Amino acid sequence: METRQRRRRWPIVAAGAAAFTAVAAISAQIAFAATLFSDNFEDGDTSGWSKSGGTWAVVSDGSKALQQSSAGSENAREFAGDSGWTNYTVTARVKPLSFGSGGHAALLARAKTSTTFYRLALLPGSVQLQAVNSGSVTVLASASRSVSTGTWYTLGLTVSGSTVSATVDGASVGSGSSSVASGGRMGVQTVYASAEFDDVTVSDAAGPGPTTTGPTPTKSPTPTKSPTPTPTTTTPPPSSGWPTPTGQASVSGTIQVSGTFDGGMKRYCCIGDGGQSESQDPMFNLAAGATLQNVILGAPAGDGVHCNGDCHLINVWWEDVGEDAATFLGGSNYYVTGGGARHASDKIFQHNGPGTVHISNFYAEDAGKLYRACGSCSSSYTRHVTVDNVRVTSTKVVAGINVNWGDTATFSNITVIGDSSHKTIICDKYNGVPKGSEPTHVGSGPDSTNCLYDPNTDVHWS
Repeated sequence: METRQRRRRWPIVAAGAAAFTAVAAISAQIAFAATLFSDNFEDGDTSGWSKSGGTWAVVSDGSKALQQSSAGSENAREFAGDSGWTNYTVTARVKPLSFGSGGHAALLARAKTSTTFYRLALLPGSVQLQAVNSGSVTVLASASRSVSTGTWYTLGLTVSGSTVSATVDGASVGSGSSSVASGGRMGVQTVYASAEFDDVTVSDAAGPGPTTTGPTPTKSPTPTKSPTPTPTTTTPPPSSGWPTPTGQASVSGTIQVSGTFDGGMKRYCCIGDGGQSESQDPMFNLAAGATLQNVILGAPAGDGVHCNGDCHLINVWWEDVGEDAATFLGGSNYYVTGGGARHASDKIFQHNGPGTVHISNFYAEDAGKLYRACGSCSSSYTRHVTVDNVRVTSTKVVAGINVNWGDTATFSNITVIGDSSHKTIICDKYNGVPKGSEPTHVGSGPDSTNCLYDPNTDVHWS
């Protein structure tokens, strides 16, 4: 099962450097694009949004989406985010359902007030980038294109200083300069139209939004095989057995983590239903730059751990993986050092965002895959994974990547336990596809481009 970024997330600013371990201090020096806000409405509500006009509801359309159904509404808007946001990129999928005379469906940025903002508008036959000042519209750029009702379009709107730029389905609409608004919330809007909105993401990186059409992903830096820093708090992965908890901690809802959370090897339980449902919340939700260490996640653990930016998972153990042990959403480097996970029918680590996942000194038992780079998420990236000093048993695949997007997987010191017939696949290759389709398996095994390892020296069978 391919998963995608799920519920609404508000990453918390990381605490002071004194709270970090040595490894966390290293990550603080790495530049990353933090996800400021995201919502795909799978929770079924619009909490966190403020309505201004129109008839809004969360509906089912394959997946959940936010719908404005009143085509006669003159000006229907929903706003979200922080009025203090300045330079950012907002992306969303937008599906016009109907257009009235002069109607449009739009994505908004820097909403200073309900009538002053920057707008990327879908109109019948064209797309316009606009500066709206107290309702007065100035067109900054436009492009002629067919806009059909019932079709999803991916809109991206970037504000950086006085420059405003926009894309639709990855293609540039243009850019312009304006001083109408220096900061403000994001929003979605219809004017004499009905439409649906989904997969809204705001990133503090002022750059082009990723695409969902075709395999043209955003590039991430290719990793080297230099050793991953190993914190002193971890131990080598065991060949068998499981850590004994020092105590029990009851969990009634998602634990928000900013800075460093040290669980002292307590067992945290429980959240979710233990199944594969995408509606489950994570047990731990990590802000950009956060560290989670010395924790045992009891079963059920919901959707495990979410990393909203660069993160470190140090000596973290999953007794029974439900949906995923951890999902990496929006950073540059994510470190999993020490720990282990078992009973993952699909996969242990899900990589939805850009960047590189570094897995070292880890133990995996009874899993479909240790790692999977998302092959059908709403945003396509070139993703990387490095796997070092990892032991697996009763695991079908160590890593699955998308070769058509330029993904790489680098392996060293992999030990496969109890597989005398060598059925365990070290590296599986897929062709990634747009959201809503199923990735195609195209092969497995080492090569010189994507699956980087020597089967004679980097993989050991015992």
